[in-house]
Amino acid sequence: MSVETLTYAALGARLNISPAAARSLAKRLRLPRSLSDDGKALVSVDLAEIRHTPRPPGGRQAGNIALFESLQAAIARLEARAADDRADFERERERADRLTVELLQATAEVMAAKEVTARLEDEVAALRTGGRAGGSIDSHGQTDADWDI
Repeated sequence: MSVETLTYAALGARLNISPAAARSLAKRLRLPRSLSDDGKALVSVDLAEIRHTPRPPGGRQAGNIALFESLQAAIARLEARAADDRADFERERERADRLTVELLQATAEVMAAKEVTARLEDEVAALRTGGRAGGSIDSHGQTDADWDI
């Protein structure tokens, strides 16, 4: 058990990690620290007791890349679904427009039929009440004027 006093840079070099990672490791392991005469931090450490295996470089970056790629794939799926939904919307919009035109045409036909019906009902009513100028109509459809009396 040989305890060495190292700077963060020296500890990082011995463990094949960066000085910042060495500082983080020293804090996490609560290693005793002191200041050197030049103001640098020194860490007292027994390297035989430290079981540190450095992560491969870019491990976090690889995870970020995988996350980024999965997010891009999700975005692509959502864009494809949005395009499909938009196409469905456009088809339904065209269908609704066609149905609106058909409804307007049917309404116009119904209104015209109602007008014709009203006119014919008026004519029938006039015929029943004898509204013609020649007199009344008998049961055979003849008016008083048709009888030469």
